[in-house]
Amino acid sequence: MTHFSRLTPEQCQRLHDASLAILERTGVRLYEAEAVELVRQAGATVTDGDRVRIPAQLVERALATTPKSVTLFDRDGHPTMPLEGYRNYFGPGSDCLNIVDHCTGQRRKPVLQDVAQGVTLCDALENIDFVMSLFLPSDVDQTLADRYQMEVMLNHTVKPIVFVTYDLAGCVDAVEMAEAVAGGAAALRDKPFAACYINVTTGLRHNKEALQKLLYLAEKGLPALYIPVVSSGTTGPMTMAGNVAMMNAGVLAGIVIAQLKREGAPVVVPGFGGDGLDMRTTVDPYCGPDHLGMAQSLAHHYPLPMFALAGASDAKLVDQQAGIEAALMLLLDALSGSHIIHDLGYLESGLTGSLTQLAICDEIVSWIKPITRGVEISDETLALDLMDELGPDGMYLDAEHTVEHCRERWYPRLFERDNYGGWLERGGKTLAERAAERVEEILATHQPDPLPKEVAEAIHSIVLRADRERK
Repeated sequence: MTHFSRLTPEQCQRLHDASLAILERTGVRLYEAEAVELVRQAGATVTDGDRVRIPAQLVERALATTPKSVTLFDRDGHPTMPLEGYRNYFGPGSDCLNIVDHCTGQRRKPVLQDVAQGVTLCDALENIDFVMSLFLPSDVDQTLADRYQMEVMLNHTVKPIVFVTYDLAGCVDAVEMAEAVAGGAAALRDKPFAACYINVTTGLRHNKEALQKLLYLAEKGLPALYIPVVSSGTTGPMTMAGNVAMMNAGVLAGIVIAQLKREGAPVVVPGFGGDGLDMRTTVDPYCGPDHLGMAQSLAHHYPLPMFALAGASDAKLVDQQAGIEAALMLLLDALSGSHIIHDLGYLESGLTGSLTQLAICDEIVSWIKPITRGVEISDETLALDLMDELGPDGMYLDAEHTVEHCRERWYPRLFERDNYGGWLERGGKTLAERAAERVEEILATHQPDPLPKEVAEAIHSIVLRADRERK
């Protein structure tokens, strides 16, 4: 299988060297005293109280102890997502502020039931490998929404979970919930089925909440997705190379801090970056082509497990643009060897989610998988004896070889292949209409494996405790 790399090894090395120069010359601000003290004691220079300049040898030492492979398990303890090599795993994103209702087609504010339906759909879709909350529920206390989301995810899927929290307290509660499911802290550390996605302000400004979560997860030995955000022309250089170098400097700083806290702590790095505002609209687009593939090449250069982005669209509806952008990005990420690929089902540059679009992305991924697998060339598949037996005029339709192998080909579930008359007989429906119907069918029939009653109650008690403490 031939894979795609946007950057050459020499370009990756130059970006790495540039990131080291940024850390040594410019430095980063760490808005958490423990992180500052850890790097200071290890040999970094600290000025202004929180501006830290990290020498290259600290970075290289940290890279040497950071795991090159991380495996996520499902809720039942089965290893389902080894993050290594060119393996791809697909799932939705989190916290969309709006939803395009699959029944009405209307854009509205999501509620907790939408989160439950989204996770249930992900649990049922064959090509969705992990779950995120997809929506930010508007009908719960917004300061505690992350707890409600985690509870819903744990109750409605057995698949691995990527969760997001507002602060350290939310992260601690989410981990405590996961530990209740796993059977304790050691069990979760040995077979982690949940990983925390940490947004970092920029490559050079590491907010307190992000650092606290990183330190906590490192101490626990749990995977941390440490993702600095750099926007070209606003919070970082306009050029893609400068943007990615700044982002990567932030990633390396996070790796240093995690390894100083606990050597061998698992860290997942960005598989996206280099993008920025559309200077005509000031919208932050998800699907521009310029920067795609750079972060993936850099992650493979180390090599480290990565958290990538695809399956999203800047379109406002489930339309032609939504399908095209999702397909292009999913194919590129698959060929680039991205590991955790999130944001399937996103519309409107991440502001809106759609279960219909998610079902379409599932179909796109099913199309991509055959071309990212190897091809068997053997005596059986070459079928030379069969050709010799049937001769130049042979008919293969009723051959046993055809019967044995016909199901190996890809067959669509949503994409239309019938003739025009057959399509009309089934209602002449669009792809979006067929996908919406599939969503409704799954939600009406699929029942995720429930948690044991006592475990579900333990998880809910953590949510109630956070609610009491909030009041």
